Amino acid sequence: MISAFSGLMVNLILDLIVNAVSDEKFTSISPYFMDYFESPVMAAYVNILLYGVIGFTFSAMTFVFDLERVGFLIQAVIYFIVTAGVFVAITVILWQLQRRPEALVSSLAGYAVTYVIMCVVMYKQLRKDMEEINRNLNDISVSEY
Repeated sequence: MISAFSGLMVNLILDLIVNAVSDEKFTSISPYFMDYFESPVMAAYVNILLYGVIGFTFSAMTFVFDLERVGFLIQAVIYFIVTAGVFVAITVILWQLQRRPEALVSSLAGYAVTYVIMCVVMYKQLRKDMEEINRNLNDISVSEY
């Protein structure tokens, strides 16, 4: 949710800055995306709604990491497939990435790199938590004898 909100705020700030210093009307929404709607306002509403769907998907899919009988690797793969599917589908619509293959490839690469970094950080934290749990269990079992 934070990333979706941040994306909207960055777009809003860009719109405000560019419109404040320029004589031209500017909006950070793709003109190709705006062509689907009767007015730029409706395009902006749908844009906000779709960013919200991205944020909701990322938040809702965190439940996967609470599944105790599923290993971390499977959890990470499920999370990646679902969130990447939603993220890619929506960003293709919003940014019209199919019109620029290099933008689609760079978006996919950026998402993948970000996800790998997130997984590495999560895995390191998981290992640290497991070591602490094992240490506490050892302390309990030693004190019983």
